[in-house]
Amino acid sequence: MRQRRIKNLEEKLAECSSYITVNPKAVKGRWREVFGNDNPIYLELGCGKGQFIREHARRNPDCNYIAVEGALSVVLRALEKVKEAELENITFVLEYVQDLRDYFEDGELAGIFLNFSDPWPKERHAKRRLTYSKRLLHYCQVIEQGGSIQFKTDNEGLFEFTLEQIEEVGLEIMEMSRDLHNEQLNPELTEGNITTEYEDKFAGIGKNINYVKFRAK
Repeated sequence: MRQRRIKNLEEKLAECSSYITVNPKAVKGRWREVFGNDNPIYLELGCGKGQFIREHARRNPDCNYIAVEGALSVVLRALEKVKEAELENITFVLEYVQDLRDYFEDGELAGIFLNFSDPWPKERHAKRRLTYSKRLLHYCQVIEQGGSIQFKTDNEGLFEFTLEQIEEVGLEIMEMSRDLHNEQLNPELTEGNITTEYEDKFAGIGKNINYVKFRAK
């Protein structure tokens, strides 16, 4: 989908500069200094318009959050909303991140969120999927012992692929649902679920949402 052009985009991003971490690779190993505290740090890889990560930050002031998004015209809305809410426990990385190990030391993160990632449906593009086995191992390296990875998608093929990759790497599944919004199937998961804008749209028309949470090793 073509991103809409936003007039004066650079100026509008500059107005939210206090929420942007410039040159994030340079603070590898020092992310707690960015936040000014020792609270656990969670990352969402591909935050889109930011509803999910913003709500996490609002509900959990004793945790820190890093929102990663390379599409500037998309992430601007997220930045503006966070600024409006005056949240102090969230920062943004405005880049397309390929390898988290370039940005974080071993065990620097408490957990990672992957929401509605590009499915890359062609088999030859499997290595580009965010839940490809090699990427999962990279995530595990930068997550502290006992930390977790949470993944949501409406794409059945990508979900099956993800489950296969989790098994291949030997990770422990902690929670799973093939219909996250079905309160009768999983009332506890449904009640505590924080949604994305995309999720609201498709769950609203009856599309099942797949979810899995697994422990980093």
